[in-house]
Parts: sequence; structure tokens; C-alpha cells
Amino acid sequence: MFTENILRSALRKEGGINRRWFMAYVGCLSSIPLLGRQTRVLAEGRFRSYPFTLGVASGDPTSTGVVLWTRLAPQPLEPGGGMPPESYAVSWEVANDEHFKHVVASGTVAATPQLGHSVHVEVDGLQPDRWYFYRFHCGQEVSPVGRTRTFPMADAMPPRVRIAVTSCQNFEQGLFTGYEQMVADQPDIVFHLGDYIYEYEAGKNGKVRTHHGKEIESLDDYRARHAQYRSDPLLQAMHAACPWIVTWDDHEFDNNYAGAISEQEGIDPVAFLARRANAYQAYYEAMPLRATSLPRGAELRLYRSVPYGKLANFHVLDTRQYRSDQPNGDKRSPLNDAALDSRQSLLGTDQRNWLCHQLITSSATWNVLAQQVMMGMVDRAGNPEAPEYSMDQWPGYAAERMQLMRFLQSRRISNPVVLTGDIHSNWVNELRVDDRQPDLPVVATEFVATSLSSGGNGTERPRGLDALLAANPCVRYHNAERGYIRCDITPTRWQADYMTTDDVLRPGGKTFLRRSFVVESGNPQVQTS
Repeated sequence: MFTENILRSALRKEGGINRRWFMAYVGCLSSIPLLGRQTRVLAEGRFRSYPFTLGVASGDPTSTGVVLWTRLAPQPLEPGGGMPPESYAVSWEVANDEHFKHVVASGTVAATPQLGHSVHVEVDGLQPDRWYFYRFHCGQEVSPVGRTRTFPMADAMPPRVRIAVTSCQNFEQGLFTGYEQMVADQPDIVFHLGDYIYEYEAGKNGKVRTHHGKEIESLDDYRARHAQYRSDPLLQAMHAACPWIVTWDDHEFDNNYAGAISEQEGIDPVAFLARRANAYQAYYEAMPLRATSLPRGAELRLYRSVPYGKLANFHVLDTRQYRSDQPNGDKRSPLNDAALDSRQSLLGTDQRNWLCHQLITSSATWNVLAQQVMMGMVDRAGNPEAPEYSMDQWPGYAAERMQLMRFLQSRRISNPVVLTGDIHSNWVNELRVDDRQPDLPVVATEFVATSLSSGGNGTERPRGLDALLAANPCVRYHNAERGYIRCDITPTRWQADYMTTDDVLRPGGKTFLRRSFVVESGNPQVQTS
């Protein structure tokens, strides 16, 4: 409340939030997570029940290391996860074998109450392009065993990599059935492109299973919601199977927010920023992220590049934190002056400049943008006489999108591929500078992953499909089933397998291959496999 009162006082004097006062507010909050590094550590952990209820995870590999994650939470839905406000010593091990006969790295870190007793270990000094096993200890308790890997050296050209792409896993609307097949697919890495949790109150979204509590706002609320999702055994198993690279969309905080702007009118801007700080800290605590992503109040940097040797460079974007407000009241609209305004930005100046630098300095065969909202300029009405485009997606920021496409084209960026989530349906799009002009050359390929569970069971043929395809020559494929994308990437081709789950409403659903598409290196046009 002290920091909120500081900003409220400024608002009364200044008449609104300006950057100076916003940064002052952020500065007040920025030291809170760091307090955990100064807290006394208890030598021995004793728990009333098993503390590793949320499993283990790893993420953001390099050629010599990886981030290992866990969180102590014997009662995960209680405030503080059922942990006392003390710090605990947690030891970790990395081994060549799952029985830990050949331990190659180990150490001890503090699980602090200031960070929700989460643990983020940045292991280094491992061998490149290798699989490892890891686990944690606290007192007499031992965590589940996880499997992770390092990436190839920067100058190596590996023969292939398999990735899985997913997003949008609403706990109330469906079971996480797709993860069972994803484990069997044995990907090298998983990309989760947002809406890992949903913020809504219990019962708002469905009856398959129910969220815990009211719409989440406090830090304890967000922590408990992440913990409820992480309690799912299929999600835990997939996290333990390989490293993940994550980014958020809107529901990790609040639906369709734009930077510091709520979709709802009349929201107290101070309370909104305080809530965003809570959401961002809980997200960091729940994910295998590096210390470079440690939140500073209502700010957390997620955009980063993760290279896989010379085969692929994965540029992970954040299209929520820095964006301008959606034009046209965030209603489906034609591409009018508001949507084409050059001041509209999804990326923000710093992230856009960073991305351009990463792209022009990349020596990878494939340059991948792992991001949230659809880049294809798709007329969702399927009516050339009265087109409607989503203002929450890239068409609402069309000038910046066209500028990015021109950059990819003029700088001859090698094999740009866009991976997208958000929209609860599958799409394959051929991207041009302006997708309304089919005579323009194709610049990049976009593979859009449907939701894992959000929306419940979908359909293979959405209503109006034929009209939508006829009105949008950039769209090569679309359906509205649940599932994920499995991608096999080699130096010469990219194959995207659209994996479909037939039933997420009841246990026993099956996941199978629905369609496959191929992009050959040097040719962004999509081919069916």
C-alpha cells in the first residue's frame, strides 16, 4: 500500500500516469524479489507433507547449461504454498543417468519466501548437445526426476531438432490430454506461447474442472492459480520430459490488456499496475526463467534469443507488455487509419530494435519468431465487401507488421518462420508485406497452434470455412480442433505436423496426426506433405 499511495499522490498532482512516476513506482517494487537473497537459510527442511507437489521443470538451454526449476509447496493452494516465512536450503544434482550414479554437477540454493519458495538454478559447465537428468533435495525429501538437455555449440550444424508448440490451456474448459502424446513424441524442446493460466473466477469458463477461488488479483492469488495448473499430472510429466521455452500472452495477467491499459473502462491505473506486478512476479516464480527475467515491479523482460547451433535461432517475443492500446475499441474492424497508424506498436521501440539486430546478425538457417498473436492479415468475416480484422492481433498494428515484413524481405533474413498461439484454432499462413495483395511475393511462413484445452472440443470444419479461405489467399489451412504442433526441423526442410486431440472433456481422449505441411529451405511457400 505504501508504494500505491506514492503513485496515487502523484496522480492527483500530475493528472495521470507519466513515465517518470511510473518508473518511480517500479523502482519502489524492484527490490522486493531481491530480498530473498539476504534471508537466513534453514539448514534442515521439515514438512507436514511432501513439498515437491508441483514437480520439476527446466528451460532456456544454452550449449553448456540450462535453468532448473522447482518450488516448495506442501499445500500448494494455501497462501505461501503451505510454507512458513523462512528460507530453506535446497540442493540439486545433474547426472548423466537417471539413477544418478554419475553426477556431473551439484550445489545448494535458497528457496526464499520472497520468491514463493521457488528455485531457479542456472547450471553451467555441461557438455553441449547432450541429455541429462536432474533432481532436488530438501531435508529428507527428494523431488521427482526431470530430463533436460543442452543445445549444440554455436558453430555446429545439427542434423535435426524436434520442437512442440502449444498455448492456451484453460483448466476449466478441458483436460490437458495432448501432453500425453507430446511426451511420447519426444521433442527436444517445448515452446509455450502464452495463456499458461487463466485469471477468471471459479466456474466462469466451464465445468470440466473448476478454478480455485475468485478472479485472481493478489500475489497469493496468482501463485495459487499457477500451482493449481501445475498440479496437473500430464503437465508435470511434460515439464519433466524436456526443457521449455516460455512466453506469456494476456491471461497470465488480465484478458486483452495492452501494456498498462486494461480492456475495461474505469479501472484504477494504480491498482492495475500493482496487479500486473503481482502477476509478473508469480509468473517468474512458476517458470524456468533466468535471473535476467527477474521482475522489477510491474516490469519483466521476456524477449530473448535462444540459438540451436547454426540450425535455428529462436527469437522469443513479448507482444503484451509494450504494446499500444488496441485501435477501434478492440472491435473487429476494417484496416482503417487507426489500424494503419505508424505510431501503433505491438513490440515497442526497444524490443523492435533488439529483434532487428538479432535477425541481421543471425547466421542460422532458420530464424524463428516465437510469439503470441496471429501475424497473418486475415479477414475474419470472410467478406471482401465488408472485411473485419482482429485489432488485438497484428492487423491492429498493421504498419509495424508491414515494416517487419519489409525488413525480413530487404535484409534477406534466412528462412523466417513465425510460431503463434492465442487464437484457439489452427492456421497455416503465407505472409506477405500486405496479405491483401496475393500477387506480392511470400516473405515468411506462419504456423499457428490451436489451444491445448481452451474452448473445449472444437471442430475440423468451422462455420464459414470456405468463405474464409476464398477471401484470404494467405491462409493455406485452418481448423478449430484442440491439440498442438510438432515440428521436425533439418537444414533443408521444416515439417509441421498438426496434432489433434479428439476429446478434452473426458479422460481417455486420443491425440493423432491430422495434417502435415512442409517448407523447404529457401522457399517460404507452403507445401502439403
